[in-house]
Amino acid sequence: MVILKILLPIIWKCDTIERMSPQVDPTEQVLESLNEALKAELTAIHQYLLHAKVCQSWGYSRLAEYNRKESLEEFAHAEALMERIIALNANPNMTDLSEIKDCNDVKEQLECDLALEVDAVKRLNEAVKLADHGGDNVSSQLFSKILADEDHHVGYLESQLHIIGDIGLDNYLAQQLQK
Repeated sequence: MVILKILLPIIWKCDTIERMSPQVDPTEQVLESLNEALKAELTAIHQYLLHAKVCQSWGYSRLAEYNRKESLEEFAHAEALMERIIALNANPNMTDLSEIKDCNDVKEQLECDLALEVDAVKRLNEAVKLADHGGDNVSSQLFSKILADEDHHVGYLESQLHIIGDIGLDNYLAQQLQK
């Protein structure tokens, strides 16, 4: 009876603390990150496709082709994210997009794309940590793969903006007329 008197308050306190401290399910956090990444990929698909069509109309075939390929790569990312969300018995949010910015010239397009990719890299780095912490190795690997691709996009876009700074926008655009 003495042991029960000593242990009962401790057990009650632990049980109360456990019930009072909301524990967020790691799977829910990963699902939220998967849907956030999906939102970013869906936005990127639209933005790159828009830029491809605008560049094509301006006569910049090389940039149009690059943007079209990027749109398709982002589509593959979105597809993989949807598959993972479904594998976790959830529904992917296909209707939520971020704002697609209107860009008046190629340099502005590159800057908008860079901002989109830099945000994606930050988001995916956090998502990898979250998935690792939650023990979801499959989601972590998916986030890591997409992160590597987005990091490559950042490098490409930074290099294009650097080239524009070195040779000027007109010289850069002259190189974009041919495939």
